[in-house]
Amino acid sequence: MNGLIDIKQVATQILGFLLLLWGLRTWAWGPVLGMLEARRQKIAGEFEEAELRKAEALELKARYEQDLRGIEAQARERIQQAVVEGQKVAAEIKAQAQAEAQQRVARAEDEIVREREKAKEILKESIISLAVRAAEKILRQNLDDKAQRSLAGEFIDEVGALR
Repeated sequence: MNGLIDIKQVATQILGFLLLLWGLRTWAWGPVLGMLEARRQKIAGEFEEAELRKAEALELKARYEQDLRGIEAQARERIQQAVVEGQKVAAEIKAQAQAEAQQRVARAEDEIVREREKAKEILKESIISLAVRAAEKILRQNLDDKAQRSLAGEFIDEVGALR
């Protein structure tokens, strides 16, 4: 059977191929498929973990943004409170300065009144003293008309000198 197919040889080859397939499946494909499945599960787990972390990061970002808005609102409120407090302090200082100025003006006016009264008293005493001296002179001298006029002129000069 020269050109024909040898059935024994084909059956041996088929049997050898089947044994090879069974051996590969048992010792090679099983572990390789197990490794591939483990690798697939590991990658799937890492993807799930990455998705969880991404969700956590987004949640954390949202919380931080909300906190930041809250902090900014608090900062604006504190600035407004500081401005109001500053205006209040400025108003108090201004009111205190005005009160102090009014007190100084009142004290100065009182002092002016006292000094004026004191000057009036001094002037009054001087006039009384001059009048007394003039009366003494008149009483001591027997004056004629000309002497009386002269004496009155002196008196007026002395009163004018006191001003």
